[in-house]
Amino acid sequence: MAGLLLLAVLVGFLLPVQTGVNAQLRGFLGHPIATALVSFGVGAVGLLVAILWLRIPVPLADAWSRSAWWQWSGGLLGAIYIAGAIVLAPRIGAAALIAAVVGGQMVASLMLDHYGWVGFPEHPITGLRLLGAVLVMLGVALIQR
Repeated sequence: MAGLLLLAVLVGFLLPVQTGVNAQLRGFLGHPIATALVSFGVGAVGLLVAILWLRIPVPLADAWSRSAWWQWSGGLLGAIYIAGAIVLAPRIGAAALIAAVVGGQMVASLMLDHYGWVGFPEHPITGLRLLGAVLVMLGVALIQR
């Protein structure tokens, strides 16, 4: 479990770096949506290369017929996040942006866990979990000062 948490921390390390890279690219492309498109395009090409290299099957037609419409919205949600981060990062800074993002993620995660939405197993909101979220939000407030 500790190894998985460390991997999650390392993945989390990439978010502010990605945001900074995209904010710099925006200076050359001129618009956050164009920048998000390029960012996703480069990511898609990288994933396509990995799919081809690893010979991973991608059964799109079968998946489309067996899934709900909202299960295909992850890319759009990611695009909204990327475009928003591109706009906000230069204005509020990396630390405040990521702190606020983590705060939003914490609130959403508590709700997703509590109600078991979008496939998460149910984990009720307890006093300790709520206290943890409050402490994260306090951290957000401190970092923004």
